[in-house]
Amino acid sequence: MPHVITQSCCSDGSCVYACPVNCIHPSPDEPGFATAEMLFIDPVACVDCGACVSACPVGAISPDTRLEPKQLPFVELNAAFYPKREGKLPPTSKLAPVLEAPRIERGDGPLRVAIVGSGPAAMYAADELLTQRGVEVNVFEKLPTPYGLVRAGVAPDHQTTKRVTSLFDKITSERGFGFYLNVEVGNHVSHADLLTHHHAVLYAVGASTDRRLDVEGMGMAGSGTATEFVAWFNGHPDQASLPVDLSHERVVVVGNGNVALDVARILTTDPDALAGTDIADHALTVLRGSAVREVVIVARRRPADSAFTLPELIGLTATHEVVLDAADHELVREDLAEASDPLVKGKLEILAKLGDAAAPSDRPRIRLAYRLTPQRLLGRERVEGMAFTVTGTDEVRTLPAGLVLTSIGYRGTPIRDLPFDETTGTVPNDDGRVTGAPGTYVAGWIKRGPTGFIGTNKSCAAQTVRELVADFNAGVLPGPTARSGELDRLVRRRQPALVDVAGWRAIDSAEVARGGTERPRAKFTVVDEMLEAAATAPRAPLHQRLLSGLLR
Repeated sequence: MPHVITQSCCSDGSCVYACPVNCIHPSPDEPGFATAEMLFIDPVACVDCGACVSACPVGAISPDTRLEPKQLPFVELNAAFYPKREGKLPPTSKLAPVLEAPRIERGDGPLRVAIVGSGPAAMYAADELLTQRGVEVNVFEKLPTPYGLVRAGVAPDHQTTKRVTSLFDKITSERGFGFYLNVEVGNHVSHADLLTHHHAVLYAVGASTDRRLDVEGMGMAGSGTATEFVAWFNGHPDQASLPVDLSHERVVVVGNGNVALDVARILTTDPDALAGTDIADHALTVLRGSAVREVVIVARRRPADSAFTLPELIGLTATHEVVLDAADHELVREDLAEASDPLVKGKLEILAKLGDAAAPSDRPRIRLAYRLTPQRLLGRERVEGMAFTVTGTDEVRTLPAGLVLTSIGYRGTPIRDLPFDETTGTVPNDDGRVTGAPGTYVAGWIKRGPTGFIGTNKSCAAQTVRELVADFNAGVLPGPTARSGELDRLVRRRQPALVDVAGWRAIDSAEVARGGTERPRAKFTVVDEMLEAAATAPRAPLHQRLLSGLLR
């Protein structure tokens, strides 16, 4: 009964280190780890101990006998990563090489680090730092709620992926951890302020904007970005009032990565199925009145170049009607004849089995379209469709649509007082050390660009933390000039409405209570409502607050 890794794999590598026989790959020390679409269990070497199940933060691993029907393709997918062999491998005690947490060697006071951002890269960095005693970490986030794209970017029907927040909540309970939520660095406090109160500042702010499609008509009513749309249905307060009109039968999504699949899946899912998730109430109301019958996901290149991952394609086709037109089926056949990469071949084999777009459908469906290069949006006052050229030709094709969303990638934005590379949309750095800015570090997408998955940030953050601690041990990080406890007074003076760990837990509890027995939570989508919930958190006794100030 070998265990199997399934669609919700976050690739953080926790399962790798839990496995007593080193049968989960690629591991963080292997070249393919950073770009792997998921991790894979060797069915021949697996000893069925279940250690990986307990270690997985998102519940992605199950025995092969307990898989749901839609998960069965992952049995073959896991096995295909390994060479064909006969019989079981002999038992082994070989373990995956564990990269030890950096050891703090100085004994002249605690290492104090400010982390800007509260998404996966930030929380993994905090976890890595707090593995040792005598470290203080303060996490700053401009929203009253933490966890970045896990909260506002993971689709509501992927609740298992969101389980990683349970791990993050445990990190917030660590001695030495502090939250400064609803505090914007660059507004309430400056980079210089943070360096005054810490040895180092680590930015893990992600890539918060979209890459923009520069064609005529973008910006008119009925056009937008997938990122905005995802934030809207996830209840992000900045997009809660986004005007979304679903009164037309077709939506076009330009770009075919996983985010595009998320958008198409939510638009074609029965709202009653979404009602049991944490989707924003305003989004569920609009989706219940939707007239959308088809979402067309458009790509410039061929099927072999599809940007979505194989696990996401498997998951999508197991639950939704996905089709291709005849010309695209022919492209798939051509690409399949030439494919050699196992993951690319796996995608093409699934695409080859999709239905024909010419066949009638009795439910909303998703159509994948290839070799179409965006030319312009159609319409005057609002979108009526989109014109494309067939890639590499002058042939023009049009798609009538009432909503056009672009999904062509994320991009980092400049950070005040730090260098910025406009070409890559990242902060220039050397293994996380910011170029020309002593005491300043980066992790996550602002460090490496928008690549990888939630768990990829774990090894990325660990690399940065190793460099930070090495600099601390070498004595190249000047100590804070402000005394411990002054930071809290400074921030509260400039932002009285800050939310700390207790405030976040009050918001979290209130959202869970609002969800009742039918939903995991009902999110607040207005900042003032979040702050009202945070204000209900009981204050710690005076002696405890004074002691905390002395210890931090």
